[in-house]
Amino acid sequence: MGYAVFHMQKSRGTDSGTSAHIERKVKPSNADEERTHLNRQLVEYPDGVQNRTQAIQHRLETAGLTRKVGKNQVRAIRIMLSGSPDDMQRIVREGRLNEWCADNMQYLAETFGKENIVSADLHLDETSPHIHATLVPIVTTERKRKKQEERATKRYRTKSASRPRLCADEVMSRGKLKEYQDTYAAAMAKYGLRRGVEGSEARHIDTMQFYRELKAMTDTLKADVTELQKRKATAQEELNRAKKEVQTKRLKNSAAGVGTTILDGIGSMIGISKVKRQEQEIGVLRQEVAARDETIEILQTKIQTMQSDHSRELTAMQARHAAETTNITKRHEKEVSLLKTAFSKAVKWFPYFREMIRMESVCRTVGFDEEQTATLIKGKPLEYSGQLYSEEHNCKFTVERVTAQITPDPTDKRKLQLNIDKKPFNEWCRVKCEKVRNAFCQPVQRQQKNKGPKF
Repeated sequence: MGYAVFHMQKSRGTDSGTSAHIERKVKPSNADEERTHLNRQLVEYPDGVQNRTQAIQHRLETAGLTRKVGKNQVRAIRIMLSGSPDDMQRIVREGRLNEWCADNMQYLAETFGKENIVSADLHLDETSPHIHATLVPIVTTERKRKKQEERATKRYRTKSASRPRLCADEVMSRGKLKEYQDTYAAAMAKYGLRRGVEGSEARHIDTMQFYRELKAMTDTLKADVTELQKRKATAQEELNRAKKEVQTKRLKNSAAGVGTTILDGIGSMIGISKVKRQEQEIGVLRQEVAARDETIEILQTKIQTMQSDHSRELTAMQARHAAETTNITKRHEKEVSLLKTAFSKAVKWFPYFREMIRMESVCRTVGFDEEQTATLIKGKPLEYSGQLYSEEHNCKFTVERVTAQITPDPTDKRKLQLNIDKKPFNEWCRVKCEKVRNAFCQPVQRQQKNKGPKF
């Protein structure tokens, strides 16, 4: 049984760097570009909003805030939702990924308010499937006041306690962070995910940080090895120089007299002591170099093991992805075949089925909403006030209490037509256009008639 992952982090300013990562405007080193097309956007942006950064600003502008947002104030909170890698892959294999996404979006909406979750993206191009959600911390609870304010006499008008305000500290208080971990684990229990160890000292480290630390460690070891090699070369030069000095002194001792030989012998003994001391230092340096070499070898082995594990995991993931793609394709083909069969039967059993589908498109184009279109498709008359649009005339007509109804086409009983006030829609539009044209032309003609002859 794996762990449920629920990670929150404050962000300041526009947070455009995170937006670029989530929307894949930059290519992360740990993402598979061949799988990026599988990523999904789980929250639909409002009209006129194109990206996550604009969605954050749109929520701040439409939340009804009465206080100006400070430059250093937290405008958004990043939320990452996932689980243990093996368990997330199991959820994908079981075909429960869509259900997992729906449950996560429901949890976010119930916990923070649906309108405050301005974006959510599912990433499937990394090792473990996960969701990046963005929360704008709009709260309506009463602001905590200082003790001095509580003791002071109320001399000002009392503000409404439910007025919306931006407060990340209240959303991410210590007690609420613990509550989120408990409630999220309860929501994910149906997928075999449980809460992490409470009070654990483990901290979240993303992949980019992990690789940065590994590279820094490798660079440090390389620098240490280079320094040891330099010290080894220096020690070897000193050893060679000491040996030359000893050899020179020995030649002098053999050529000098008895008195000089004694003095030179003492000097040679001192020189030999120096050589022994330097040889001992070289031995210590060689031991240090050997220890460093062993450490480097161990790290290189670990790196190779990690690369092998990554390659094996990537191969397995690609195989699972290929199998998943094949299964999805087969299911899609089967569903398409079933839909085609059902459509053929519907056309055979209901002669007007094709026409009803066409008329549904016509009604939505003209300007009727879904409920009004459903009434018309049933053949019932509909009293309507508003605007009607004609593609043929590329014009909108404002109407008041007209009656719309779908009836069989009298010229072809196999077809249906839309009527406005018992007239076919195209004919009704043509009459309206002629009235508008005549109303426009008559004032011009009167003006021309009123002009007298010119002399």
